[in-house]
Amino acid sequence: MRQKILEIKHKTEAYNTIMNHKITTLFTVIVISSSALSTHNAIANMHDKAVTKKASPKPTAVDLDQGKALIAKSDCLSCHRLDIKLVGPAYKDVADKYPQNKYNYNALTQKVIAGGSGVWGQVAMAAHPNLAAADDKKMVEYILTVK
Repeated sequence: MRQKILEIKHKTEAYNTIMNHKITTLFTVIVISSSALSTHNAIANMHDKAVTKKASPKPTAVDLDQGKALIAKSDCLSCHRLDIKLVGPAYKDVADKYPQNKYNYNALTQKVIAGGSGVWGQVAMAAHPNLAAADDKKMVEYILTVK
């Protein structure tokens, strides 16, 4: 009987040692994961602040005039107006939604060239693959100034 008790005690101690090790390992993984997540969130937060607060180069008056002229010569006005929603959003609404910064200039330039849907409703904006990116960017810069 004493032998049985010693066996049970030994197995219990071994089990507790293994469980303590597993708990310690799990706790370490949680702490490291939490730390990594905090670091990731801090980096993402810094990136967001940099994107929104970083001074973007402002388009020149010449660029804005060229953007306005390019829009007048394009098919944009068949779906968009300055302050009235037609098929697509009014330029004023686009400018209200997207602040003037480098990220939005680039993202919207790509969106105009590639086309897309879902942001302003279900009607898709036609792609404009033949539009030069430099011209498209001037158009976007102009649109984002409409208030």
